Formats: sequence, C-alpha cells, structure tokens
Amino acid sequence: MKLNYLFAAIGMTALALAASPASAETYPTKPIRIVVPFAAGGTTDLLARAVGAELQKSLGQSVIVDNRPGAGGNIGADLVAKSAPDGYTLLMGTVGTHAINQSLYPKMPFDPIKDFAPITLVAAVPNVLVLNKDFAANNKITDVKSFTAYVKSHPGKLNMASSGNGTSIHLAGELYKTTTKTFMVHVPYRGSGPALTDLIAGQADLMFDNLPSALPFIKSGRLMALAVTSSKPSPALPGVMPLANAGGELAGFEASSWFGMLAPAGTPKEIVTKLQQEISQSLSSPAVKEKLIGQGADPVGNTPEQFAAHIQAETKKWEKVVKASGAKVD
Repeated sequence: MKLNYLFAAIGMTALALAASPASAETYPTKPIRIVVPFAAGGTTDLLARAVGAELQKSLGQSVIVDNRPGAGGNIGADLVAKSAPDGYTLLMGTVGTHAINQSLYPKMPFDPIKDFAPITLVAAVPNVLVLNKDFAANNKITDVKSFTAYVKSHPGKLNMASSGNGTSIHLAGELYKTTTKTFMVHVPYRGSGPALTDLIAGQADLMFDNLPSALPFIKSGRLMALAVTSSKPSPALPGVMPLANAGGELAGFEASSWFGMLAPAGTPKEIVTKLQQEISQSLSSPAVKEKLIGQGADPVGNTPEQFAAHIQAETKKWEKVVKASGAKVD
C-alpha cells in the first residue's frame, strides 16, 4: 500500500513537471492585469496603456490597466510583489518604485530586487520643469536664470507639485533645490494627473514632471515649459533646452526617469521571456515607436538580465541623490 502511494506521488510530481512548460507555451489563457502604481493620466499610466494595447493584440487576451496609487508607488508595487507568480499580474514599475524608494522610506513593504522578476525596460523619459502660466507671467519668469533668481529671493513661498513622495518627479525637484541651495514647499499628489490639474489651476506653482504627461498641456499652451532635466534636448519639445544649459551651479544637472515591466518573483522564466519578446517587438514597431517618441519617451525593450542590471545601477545612483538632498518620507 505504501509503495502504491509512493508510485502515485512520483507520478503526480512527474505530471506537474511535465505540465509546467506546457502552461508557459499556452500562456495566456485569461486576462492579464497591469498594475500602475500611480493615478491615471501620468506617464506610468500612458506607457502601461500603450504596451497593454499591443499585448492585447499579440497575445489574444484582454489586458486590463489597474491604477493603484499611493505611497510613492509602493502600494501598487507591493500588491504585485505579493501576487501569484503566474504572469497574470504585472507591474509598470518606475525609477521611484525600484531605485529610489528604498533609500527614501525607512521601511519598505517589499524588496525591489528579491520580490520581482524584471521583464524589460520599456522607456526612458526626461523630466520637464513646467510652471503655471500666470505665476510665470506675474513674476516675469522667462528662463531658468530668472526662475532660479525668483526662487532664491522667495524661500518657502513656492509650491512644488509632484506625483508622490519618492518619485523621480519629486527627487528631480529635490536635486534642483540642493544644487541651487533653495527651498520650495513640496506638495505630493497621488500621480501626475491630479498634480497637473492643480498646477494648471494655480494651486501649485511648478513641477518637474515626466515629459509625456506634461506634453499635451505644454503644446496647448496651458503650462509653460522652462527646461528639460536630461543632458540633451528632447525631439518632442524643440526649443526647450536642458536645465544644465543655464550653466553655473546647474552645469551637469541631470535627473531623468525610466519605466519598466516586472512580474512577481518566481514567475516561470518561459513566461517572462515570452512577455519580454512581445513587449520588445511592439516597442520596435514603427507605429508604437513613433507614438512614444512623439510623446517624449525613448522606447527601449531590453532583456530581463539587462533590465535587472539597470535597476541595480540606478539604485546606487539614486541612493547618493537621496542622501545628498536629505529627502525623507516618514
């Protein structure tokens, strides 16, 4: 009798092992959810929806974008970290959730390295310093030099909006403050969408937003773009120079963002590979590439190993920025 149980157990184990590759081959068999750890309307959300639409076409299953904002992206990221590693719950992670927050928050609900399986870096994105138009006009701010001069002469009088504590948008502003030895009041929101709404309405004065989410409002004339935070100008925003071009204390200034797809740790390698190939292929298609570049994003689509190495390098880089800025989130 015991021998029969032993043979049965061995048989079940063999069947389970044999089924694993097959499940990866048939994946997906139900809808996929992409968790966006910020509110709708921001760059993370825009990229997730662009990638999701392409995955839906290529994989033949519905792809649902689920916005779970809060705690600088930690709420949504933690949800994915604790989800089943089956390829049906993914995260559009950011430089904030996977390179900044662990240096900014005294206690993290997840480990950005151990709790995730990197799939691919989706896009790199410059930030852009945008101002409320009335604020800029009323105070005769026309360029980076006049803006910095105004900030220095009005310490603590300006409200600097961000998409949340610990995001690259927040840290770009903190880096500017540290570099210029100025002080502005940080006002965190639950994503770029609501922050931009208040900025346009005059409830905030400025923001170092990701370019894709701010671009429509810049083009429509509802916001004033003063400078990009990348080392080079963006093709999507001709005529707007890098912040570093102002020279002096801002020479060499750079604080850009990135966004990438991740799955919970333990997700089968075959599924991770399949997702990477599908996403990478969609990012290299002329239509998607042109769309993202036009929105201010630079499509990437690298391998899981390359993305993992990128996360580790960025974690070290931003750890230094957080320490230098003195930024903390309780």
